[in-house]
Amino acid sequence: MSALLCTVLLAACASKPAVPSWQPNAKDALDGFTEDYLRGNTAATGAEFARARLETTSTGRADLVAQVELVRCAALAASLEFDECPGFAALASDATPQQRAYAAYIGGRWEGLDAGLLPEQHRPVLASGTLAGVNDPLAQLVAAGALFKAGRVKPGDIETATATASTQGWRRPLLTWLGVQLKRAQAAGDTAAAERLRRRIALASGEN
Repeated sequence: MSALLCTVLLAACASKPAVPSWQPNAKDALDGFTEDYLRGNTAATGAEFARARLETTSTGRADLVAQVELVRCAALAASLEFDECPGFAALASDATPQQRAYAAYIGGRWEGLDAGLLPEQHRPVLASGTLAGVNDPLAQLVAAGALFKAGRVKPGDIETATATASTQGWRRPLLTWLGVQLKRAQAAGDTAAAERLRRRIALASGEN
């Protein structure tokens, strides 16, 4: 390689701004938290989430920290665990309108909610009250959780959420949605279905 070409390449590299280290660090930690949480690896989730939050707080921007908190809330909603998102609530006044809308959506507070402020893949859910059109696995489970919280989930959506969690190997939401199916079977007096579901829950729990 000629000296001139080396000089040009080095100059090109030098002119490209480096990505601030907090960005990939926060993303890696947040991705790790989400995957560990959904797979039921509880021991790792606290440290991963704390690292993601610490990286974003270094910017001093409430909207970035709020986004981390929303990812946590969404992961919980996918498993039907709702804690009113206290971390986000503390930042809500400085969050974006889109973030506040998403928090209301996953919290089942749909009255007066502007669908246009939601992430695109969740807008049809608000309009139709079903999972139709939501293809991303995690978004599908979050939407199912939002429907459940809003009291609008349908039997077909419960089946879809269960199948999605199973396909992805996400133990935590799988056990939760199987539990929902079990309660429905028991309420309907379907003892055969209830017994099948108990066996499946035992298997997914590692009891068999």
